[in-house]
Amino acid sequence: MRTPQVVVVMGVAGTGKTTIGPLLAARLGVPYAEGDDFHPKANIDKMTAGIPLDDNDRWPWLDAIGHWAHGRAGLGGVVSSSALKRAYRDRLRAVAPGVVFVHLTGDRKLIEDRMAHRQGHFMPTALLDSQFATLEPLGQDEAGVAVDVSGDPQDIAERAVQALAGLSTASA
Repeated sequence: MRTPQVVVVMGVAGTGKTTIGPLLAARLGVPYAEGDDFHPKANIDKMTAGIPLDDNDRWPWLDAIGHWAHGRAGLGGVVSSSALKRAYRDRLRAVAPGVVFVHLTGDRKLIEDRMAHRQGHFMPTALLDSQFATLEPLGQDEAGVAVDVSGDPQDIAERAVQALAGLSTASA
């Protein structure tokens, strides 16, 4: 029997981490944790005000996500985190070495449109440019897959499951 993976669903704001993460977790039969729930109030307040977070804001948040992921090692789980920079993913891997990443990718126009139509989220569309400017896609040496976010959430989650299965087969 294969050990369940701990998956970090990553990408810029608006790619659907909060939508795809729970669908992916359900398909994998593991729990889901919302990465935004790990932010301290000061981070939420900053983003709500349209101020991008800096690395000092992100380190404790990433550590908290990493500790959750570490606690799920061998049990499996899915957690969302923008994880835009390699250094952020390295920080997560330092705490939870076995994590794999699902990088949700897509056309900027599509993502901006989705952000403009979502309700009740603290991240304004104005920060999308800073998100894309910060993004460092997964390196070839990083355990993970890129999944396009076009289509409906069920299709995206299914593509993620298939991509992860291919990743598991390739590393076996």
